[in-house]
Amino acid sequence: MTPVATATPNTTHMGWFSRSEAWLDSKGKGAWIAAMVLGFVFFWPVGLALLFYMIWSKKGMFGKSSRKCKSHRRMHVMASSGNSAFDAYRDETISRLENEQANFESFLERLREAKDKSEFDQFMDEREKKAAKEREAQTEEA
Repeated sequence: MTPVATATPNTTHMGWFSRSEAWLDSKGKGAWIAAMVLGFVFFWPVGLALLFYMIWSKKGMFGKSSRKCKSHRRMHVMASSGNSAFDAYRDETISRLENEQANFESFLERLREAKDKSEFDQFMDEREKKAAKEREAQTEEA
């Protein structure tokens, strides 16, 4: 069996829409874009429908290929380079950067909490001033 034959989906029990979708998937992102452009050229509602379908179903322009590339890159970074000195340096640098990131995130959290507290204190002060004015106005009326 060839790799092409194993990658082709079973289309015996699929409708024409499912077969078309599977065929475009097997051809890749460029086929989806070409189908959308041709749809716009020949009959614009078809192109518009394909565009909405590609966005809604996360196919074509917004497909999974970019996620695969990112995960592949991440796995490649963690692979051994074959040089133990470099691997030790890389691991130490990564752990230092992760520690710095954690420290920075906790700093930002403390800043947010301080800002929230000052805003809440300001709100309570304004509320207290408003209540004091209302009490003062009530005592003047009486």
